[in-house]
Amino acid sequence: KGELRMQSLTFDDAGMYQCIAENIHGIIYANAELKIVASPPTFEFNPMKKKILAAKGGRVIIECKPKAAPKPKFSWSKGTELLVNGSRIRIWDDGSLEIINVTKLDEGRYTCFAENNRGKANSTGVLEMTEATRITLAPLNVDVTVGENATMQCIASHDPTLDLTFIWSLNGFVIDFEKEHEHYERNVMV
Repeated sequence: KGELRMQSLTFDDAGMYQCIAENIHGIIYANAELKIVASPPTFEFNPMKKKILAAKGGRVIIECKPKAAPKPKFSWSKGTELLVNGSRIRIWDDGSLEIINVTKLDEGRYTCFAENNRGKANSTGVLEMTEATRITLAPLNVDVTVGENATMQCIASHDPTLDLTFIWSLNGFVIDFEKEHEHYERNVMV
């Protein structure tokens, strides 16, 4: 395939590499630079969100994405308690923390720790629980004679501290009410 594979790279491997392909008609060249990067973890460019919202009874993923080379090992704490994988909590390979069936007890300060052979760093955010959004009145199936009008309703309950937006779609495609205002009309009731 004309492929060059290198393993266990060191700084000495950095430099300009050249591939030469030749046959009876001639020779062609291509160049590429290989840079070797090594740095301790840092959250300077991608800090953890300071406030993370999770729906009661739902699932939340808290991202931990420091810049680091080589890839760091991750650990998490809630307050002073070190977290480990369990039935509701999972630390992903990319450093993210997943919590399922979120309860009020899950609220608090979460810290992600990242460490590699160059150093370590951490970042903290606060998890807050909100009431889950629920459809309280779902649209019903409607049989309408061609040429007549149809009305469909959708009512939802939600956490009062959050905004709520209704999005309607037809066969998986979102309806653009501005472009299709002659055919569809949206009525929002508070």
